[in-house]
Amino acid sequence: RVGKLWIGPPWEPVPQGVEAIVVDPGRAFGTGGHATTRLCLQLLDAVARGSLLDVGCGSGVLAIAGARLGFAPVLAVDHDPAALEATRRNAAANGVELDVREADALSEPLPAVDTAVANISAESVRLVLPRLDTGTVVASGYLERDVPAADGFRHERRVTEGGWAADLFRREE
Repeated sequence: RVGKLWIGPPWEPVPQGVEAIVVDPGRAFGTGGHATTRLCLQLLDAVARGSLLDVGCGSGVLAIAGARLGFAPVLAVDHDPAALEATRRNAAANGVELDVREADALSEPLPAVDTAVANISAESVRLVLPRLDTGTVVASGYLERDVPAADGFRHERRVTEGGWAADLFRREE
């Protein structure tokens, strides 16, 4: 649970009085229960709304939650066809509209957006950050001891939970 949102798989009971996002990961990664997902959402909730890119969308958890938080348009990219299938299915089940595309974030062009979220490994964050055309990045998927490099970005905020970390970066002017 993050703010007004509750995120979980279809086999978990939905608590009363929350806005539920139910995510079936299928063969993709992510039911919304991991600390890095909550940390990303905590940081995203404090960011000005605008366009959003979810890099390495997995099951679509962060893209769907971003849409529910008021980000638009929301683009979700992944290189895994199973992830794209799960993201499309979960977006439809949760009544949100996403632009879901197959892309390798390490080698293919990425669209310009206001905010990008990347819940991937520290090494992948280090490689993807310089490729992003955005003013704000929320990054996670790594342990508290990991501090991803952020060339071209200044570190603004870090949140942690259970040994995991998420960081908010802003493009340097």
